Amino acid sequence: MNTFHLAIDLGATSGRAILATCNGHHIESKEISRFQYPMLPIAGHLFWNLPLIYEEIVKSMTLAAEMLDESGRHLDSIGIDSWGCDVAFFHKDGSIAGLPYCYRDPHTRDASKIYCDAFDKEKLYASTGIQFMDFNTIFQLHTLRRANAPVIDAADKILFIPDAIAYMLTGHAVTEFTVASTSQMLNLSTGDFDTDILDNLKLSRDKFGPMVRPGERIGILSAELQRATGLGAVPVIAVAGHDTASAVAGIPTPDNDYAYLSCGTWALLGIESDSYNVSDEALKYNFTNEGGINGTTRFLKNICGMWIFERVRKELGMEHINVGDLAASCHDSDCETLINPDDSSFANPESMTEAIKRYCLSHSLTPPASSADYVRVIFRSLATRIAEVLDQLRSVSPKDIKRLHVIGGGSKNEHLMKMLAQTTGLPVVAGPAECTALGNILVQIGAIDTSCTPARLRQITIDSCNTKTYKP
Repeated sequence: MNTFHLAIDLGATSGRAILATCNGHHIESKEISRFQYPMLPIAGHLFWNLPLIYEEIVKSMTLAAEMLDESGRHLDSIGIDSWGCDVAFFHKDGSIAGLPYCYRDPHTRDASKIYCDAFDKEKLYASTGIQFMDFNTIFQLHTLRRANAPVIDAADKILFIPDAIAYMLTGHAVTEFTVASTSQMLNLSTGDFDTDILDNLKLSRDKFGPMVRPGERIGILSAELQRATGLGAVPVIAVAGHDTASAVAGIPTPDNDYAYLSCGTWALLGIESDSYNVSDEALKYNFTNEGGINGTTRFLKNICGMWIFERVRKELGMEHINVGDLAASCHDSDCETLINPDDSSFANPESMTEAIKRYCLSHSLTPPASSADYVRVIFRSLATRIAEVLDQLRSVSPKDIKRLHVIGGGSKNEHLMKMLAQTTGLPVVAGPAECTALGNILVQIGAIDTSCTPARLRQITIDSCNTKTYKP
């Protein structure tokens, strides 16, 4: 018997809705909508337009209802995943208390240093296991506290983005574990918010919803949305709410002897582990321990992914040229310059091309002179940086890494995949590009059919995907 699932996958600045059908052995999925929500610059800050995101999701749900009604079928579940760290604020009546700040807002510049000047850095890492990045939720909230921003105390609930959407859909406020684990506020031992951190931020635990794990039911669509969309009383499932956690859940692999690279706006490189690692070496390399499905830990590091490329592509007027053709233009350049994609100057500059030029001049490097130069410099630098972090990962990994699985949109870039095989010395298994939506759907399937074991879900993934291997 077929089941039908709607995956809402929210990425940086754009989202999409995927309608999936599962016959118990294989998943067929179709993108039914894609929508944009660029960062909103208001009063010197960058925000997310949460009402717009909600409106587009409701439109997608209505479209799904229309498509299913044509053949007399019904939707079995809905799941939402998104980027991590950012939060939304709500009044007690459920109305929005303030737009969510975007993690690229410059107000958190040096925020981790400011926090750690007052509170012990080593203790924070030992408690949370999360890498230090200025936009982590703990530093965002601390920044708002230092600025005396009224929104924190005005809010009855502070919810991560997928939980905020679920709250708007169902009226039930929860905190999904995998997305909350990105905050640097969860205690590794308890699996809940660290009481010392909450005290430091002057926040009570009841500001956040109860903790739920992937596969738990959050609630059903509100009566008004049942009427507005035509979907009826569809359950909303807590999937792996962090998009990388969903992507890792969808990797089509029969074993565990691999590292993964979720390559999109960000490139997240890591392993799935049965335990966390807060060793001195892990802290030295700034690795993170984030929550995964079935009690696993995603031991990984964030690397700047396709962000620099996409910004340069837009600035040079190359958006109409597909990524494959642009990547091939590397052959038209002999520029040997390498930049560090993770340098803070590339976080959100007014002009990315100018930021690259300034970086090159300040490091006595030859700046790119043509569009082909820019593409070659960006891709070679990204591949080199990934290889560097992979070496660090191998030095602290408890398992032998025999191959690299690349998932997400970057896996379709054949030129980059060949570069990765060359620089890492590992076979690179590319695909699927839609791994995040696939993992979202798999958790929904497991929630609806409780007899479906993790091994069975993994087999469904393997049977539903095509991959391509690049040899070193």
